[in-house]
Amino acid sequence: MGSSFSFFPPLFTFINQPSPHPHPCLGDLPESCVASILMNLEPKDICKVSLLNKAFRDASFADFVWELKLPLNYEALTKRVFHDFDDNEGVEYGLCKKDVFARLCEPNSFDGGTKRAWLDKSTGKVCLSMASSALAITGMDDRRYWTRIQTDESRFHSVAYLQQMWWFEVDGEVEFPFPPGCYSLFFRLQLGLSAKRFYRRMCSTEHVHGWDIKPVRFQISTSDGQESTSQCYLREPGRWIFYHAGDFSVNPSKSTKVKFSMTQIDCTHTKGGLCVDSVLIYPGEFKERLKRV
Repeated sequence: MGSSFSFFPPLFTFINQPSPHPHPCLGDLPESCVASILMNLEPKDICKVSLLNKAFRDASFADFVWELKLPLNYEALTKRVFHDFDDNEGVEYGLCKKDVFARLCEPNSFDGGTKRAWLDKSTGKVCLSMASSALAITGMDDRRYWTRIQTDESRFHSVAYLQQMWWFEVDGEVEFPFPPGCYSLFFRLQLGLSAKRFYRRMCSTEHVHGWDIKPVRFQISTSDGQESTSQCYLREPGRWIFYHAGDFSVNPSKSTKVKFSMTQIDCTHTKGGLCVDSVLIYPGEFKERLKRV
């Protein structure tokens, strides 16, 4: 009877022996294959799937994955924005492309803190904002007309407030290595002066006048000859609104200079009660997004 059991191996041999055909899993994929998959994902999704396992985590640091997410001229961008690094060689030196992308996604201040540039985390598109202090405002030095107000409602912590004036004119220009593409320019404005009282936002509109009589005129011109003109009435006191001034396109080049202005120079009536916060240059596909804000 004992010989009849000799046909069956001991039970522990089945337990300890590995399966002859194990099921494949994500961790078995080669790192190069995983990196090829990540190339087709958006930056946020790459960071999410990097948590799956070690293969995805290691592949998520591959330079060729993140170089596709960076703007074509990212080296020129880093030299323009991070000009204060050692030897002026740019932040990309010593950092992997993933870290360069992360640094560029932060609101990076330059030109004495009057400008900020960053990448949109989802698309990698370049965005830029300019403070009111970087603009040429007619009569700004005369406190009878303009005052500078400190506020947390501005990314630059201050706005220019027009009390009353006959001639309203705001001009500005910026030269920046924008990547090729279409861009929209906006003025961020508010009718009325807001403040916090008893932890509640209040907005005084008693000095708002003159903006419903004639529209404000916006103009844009670029160094390669593009021009755009538009006009609109300023309305909805108490709200920060992005007023679309115009669009322009950038072809592959070293740098693009953009000049812009906002005027209401009809001297038949005074204008007042306006806060000028900043100018924003966003990718053209964000135009509708800003209009809804």
